Amino acid sequence: MRVKKFVAPTMPEAMKLIRKDLGADAVILSSKEVRKGGFLGLFKQKRLEVIAALDPQPIVPKEKPRMPVAVQQSAAAATSKAQPDKNGNERVMQELHQLKKMVAAQKNSEEDPAFDGFFQDAYHHLLQQEVDEQLAKDIIVQAMSQLQGTDSAELDQVCEQVQQEIAARLDDVPFTGITYQKKVLQFAGPTGVGKTTTIAKLAARSMLRDGKKVAFITADTYRIAAIDQLKTYAKILDIPIEVAYSEADYERALTAFSDYDLILVDTAGRNFRDSTYISELKKNLTLNDDTEIHLVLSLTAKAKDLEETFKQFSKLPVQSIVFTKLDETGTCGSMLNLLLQHKMGVSYITNGQDVPDDLETASADKISSLIAGGICHA
Repeated sequence: MRVKKFVAPTMPEAMKLIRKDLGADAVILSSKEVRKGGFLGLFKQKRLEVIAALDPQPIVPKEKPRMPVAVQQSAAAATSKAQPDKNGNERVMQELHQLKKMVAAQKNSEEDPAFDGFFQDAYHHLLQQEVDEQLAKDIIVQAMSQLQGTDSAELDQVCEQVQQEIAARLDDVPFTGITYQKKVLQFAGPTGVGKTTTIAKLAARSMLRDGKKVAFITADTYRIAAIDQLKTYAKILDIPIEVAYSEADYERALTAFSDYDLILVDTAGRNFRDSTYISELKKNLTLNDDTEIHLVLSLTAKAKDLEETFKQFSKLPVQSIVFTKLDETGTCGSMLNLLLQHKMGVSYITNGQDVPDDLETASADKISSLIAGGICHA
């Protein structure tokens, strides 16, 4: 077996190098993100390190892989009644481990759909973006159908068509920012997702762009730092703020700000797996015709955690989602998985700490570009 390491900016580019060097029968054993280059350890760039292999005698489908003779002999020696050799046992374990990886890689290769040309690169790119596997297959199949053939499709055509397919699937997802139809906007979400900073960005935008009269209420009394942070933003923006330690405090604050155009409420952020926290939040939030809840989720979270978080907070009447920390991740596929599965609206995407600049209104074209745009640079 010939095993070789390849380093490239993206998976599609790595696949090109693998095909060129090892041929179409090569299989991928592993891949991971690394940092290369830079000067004196600084300014290193993200790269993808892929280990690929080519077996000159590939495994025949539906036939159990045979253990190499060397491994059989070593294993037999290791289990004999003679005094075991430490180095020999280590070699046996290494060879068994390599064999296990080879079989797994071969299995994955057989299960991986074989798309033609740049469509295969696009498919692997979607998987790298953490798009659900079946969803990625469906998108590529539909893109191939729209282009009516694969042999002559160019990379930019494939990229554009995949983006269109993703955007089309988001037609039923509402993308609406603040409309000022509701006065009280409550922001919920787990700890550390950036609720407070997001609230400050929305306040600044509402004041500077739309000329609205804005007030703050913070119910995040679990963390003193959160109160101080919002008070700092309030001082900079010259916005009044009230701290609600109880439900009565919250009602008094709403009454005090009754003549304001917009009241932004920062709720407590805690472990989303704590069911009592969600119950308390639901009990303490005031829900009426003049109130809506926005769920704040971080794009740096694992796809599974993002789904579990949404399910926990779906017990609240969530109106829309704000996705944060786009600048801290290179994968956005979990966002697409969540939106298509639950058809939940998206209001904003944040991509930095600057107030109010790093805040963008979400759209189907924006999300499809984030997920599929990298194909064009393969």
